[in-house]
Amino acid sequence: MSDALRVGVVGAGAIAQVAHLPALARLRDLRVVGICDNDLSKAHAVASRFQIPTVYEDIEELLPEAQPEVVAICTPNHLHDVHVQAALSAGAHVLCERPLALSAVGVERIRAAAERAGRVVMVGMNHRFRSDVQALRGFLKSGDLGEVVGVRGGWYMFRPMGPSGNWRQQRRQAGGGAMLDLGISLIDLSLWLTGCPAPRVVSSVLKLQPSRDEVEEAGCVLIVCDQGLSIFVDVARRYVGDHERFWLDVMCSKGSGSIHPLRIFRELHGSPVNVTPSGAAGREDAFTTSYRSEWAHFLAMVRGAVPRPDLSDQVLLHRTLEAVYQSAGQGRDVTL
Repeated sequence: MSDALRVGVVGAGAIAQVAHLPALARLRDLRVVGICDNDLSKAHAVASRFQIPTVYEDIEELLPEAQPEVVAICTPNHLHDVHVQAALSAGAHVLCERPLALSAVGVERIRAAAERAGRVVMVGMNHRFRSDVQALRGFLKSGDLGEVVGVRGGWYMFRPMGPSGNWRQQRRQAGGGAMLDLGISLIDLSLWLTGCPAPRVVSSVLKLQPSRDEVEEAGCVLIVCDQGLSIFVDVARRYVGDHERFWLDVMCSKGSGSIHPLRIFRELHGSPVNVTPSGAAGREDAFTTSYRSEWAHFLAMVRGAVPRPDLSDQVLLHRTLEAVYQSAGQGRDVTL
C-alpha cells in the first residue's frame, strides 16, 4: 500500500455515501486518507462506516494535514468552483461532481487553473461510463448505424425536496433545478455520443417554483446543432408515478439505439433488425458500475495511462445550459 494514491473526500452527503465511497472501496492501489464536512457528526459516521482514518470540518484543514494526491469534490453546487481551486492549489488531482461550476466562465477559470497546475480535473459524468452507453457509443463510432439524425431523452424522478432551506431549492446555491440536476447528464450524453456538435439554437420551457429565489421542478429543451442534428430533453423531479423513468434514444440514418434498456436496431435488406449484443448491458446495476468505471478512468488519467481532458466539452455544455435558462427566462429562442 506504500504506492497507493492518497484520496481525500470533500463532502459526506448522499452522493459520497452511495456512489463514490463504495466505488473507492473496491478499487486497488488507493486509500481514502480523510473526509471533511461542516456537519462533523455526519462526517464521523461516514468515516466509521467506510473506515476512513481522519475527519475534518473544512477542506482547508484536510488538504495540508491529510495531504491527498487526489480529491473528490462531493459538496453543494455553489462550492464546487472554490473547492476545485483549493485542491489544485494544493497540488491534487480532482474528480468533481457535476456541475463543475455554476457558469461557463467558472468552468473556463477552472480549466486555466488545471493547466497551470498540470493536474487532472475531471467532471463526474458517470452516465458516460454505463455499460449500455459504452455499447451504444461503439455502434455510433463504427458508423454501422449511419449518420446521427437526432437524440431524444428524458429523466423523471420523485425527489422529495425537504425543508425550504434545502440547498437544492435555492438558486444561489444550486444554480438551477431539474434541468441542472437531471438535464445536465442527458445533454452531456447527447453531445458526447454525437461528437460534441456545436449547438446553434436553443428553445426551452421551465416549470418554476412559486418563489423567484427557488428553482424549476420540470422542464424541456430543444437544441438544434450543426448540420441540423436536434436534441430534445425532458426532465421532472416531482414525477408521481410507479417508478423512476430514464431513457435516451438516438435516431440514425441506418438504425437506432436506446439505453435503459439497451436496444440497437439496424436496417438490413429494407427491414429493421434487432442487433443488440447479448450481455452488453452487464449484470451489475448500471449506477454502481458507472461510478467504479468513472473512477478507474480518472485514475488512469492521473497515472498518465490515458490523455487528460481539456474540459472544452464542459465549456460547451455550460454555454448550452446558460442558453437554456436564458431561453426560458425570455420566452424565445436563443442563438449561440
